[in-house]
Amino acid sequence: MTSDISTPAARSDDGTRGFLYVLTAYLLWGVLPFYMKALGHIPAMEVIAHRIVWSVPVAGTVLLSLGRLGDLKVALRTPRTLAMASMTAILVTINWGTYVWAIGNGHSLDAALGYFINPLFSIALGAILLKEKLGKAQIAAIVLAAVAVVILAVDAGSLPWVAVALTLSWGFYGFFRKTLPIGPNQGFLLEVLLLSLPALAYIVYLEAQGEGHLFRTGTYDTSLLVGCGLVTALPLMIFANGAKLLRLSTIGIMQYIVPTMIFLIAVFVFQEPLGTARTIAFPLIWAGLVLYSWSILRQSRKR
Repeated sequence: MTSDISTPAARSDDGTRGFLYVLTAYLLWGVLPFYMKALGHIPAMEVIAHRIVWSVPVAGTVLLSLGRLGDLKVALRTPRTLAMASMTAILVTINWGTYVWAIGNGHSLDAALGYFINPLFSIALGAILLKEKLGKAQIAAIVLAAVAVVILAVDAGSLPWVAVALTLSWGFYGFFRKTLPIGPNQGFLLEVLLLSLPALAYIVYLEAQGEGHLFRTGTYDTSLLVGCGLVTALPLMIFANGAKLLRLSTIGIMQYIVPTMIFLIAVFVFQEPLGTARTIAFPLIWAGLVLYSWSILRQSRKR
């Protein structure tokens, strides 16, 4: 007979495994700008369509090998789940589309900004929609992020729409995704399944019009477009398995790995100019994230 009580060693092994899974996913997301930059000559909507279509066989194969398709079959027969998944699918499509366009058009710094702001926006979203209480450090962090956005808006004469679109779409995606009554891997496959018919129709239309890049422009483009499924689905599924084994506080702090890598790639590899406004705005947001991380660690120690 086996015991239901995990030993400290077992918990430690799970934590280490979870940390390595999540770290791997974040590192893969962190270098994704290189892949998207290679696709920069292809319209963002076409890239998104291929990300959706080619993610289906990748996610489907993984779930089939794990024997985890049962929940998906139930979800496909549940109108409420389908409606909720349709909403999250639309939000993730907006996020992907904005991200792909930003990397391909020299706005990687704005993409990094959006993902730096996102944790702070999620806190504000919880306070507004779920009436969650905020500590002084969290309020200060949100204020600093808001000031940074105002500085960028005044400097540009308009909102930094790439950062705002990424923040809003991913923030609301995370909020509604929590209520989806299905596992993370099954939920991802459900989302891309719902999107796959219009995405496939769009790809067929482009190819029929002679405007597509799947077969018309050579093996290089074909390989990159087909590979979109792997670079989209694999990190998500690795992250989903690792997140189950880690504390939320650990994940909350590790999530800065991705925007930090995007920021460094944008400045030192893509040579995007920082400018005065960004030089002021980014440190303000980093200061807010330090306050946010400190509040998470303090709450974790209390628990």
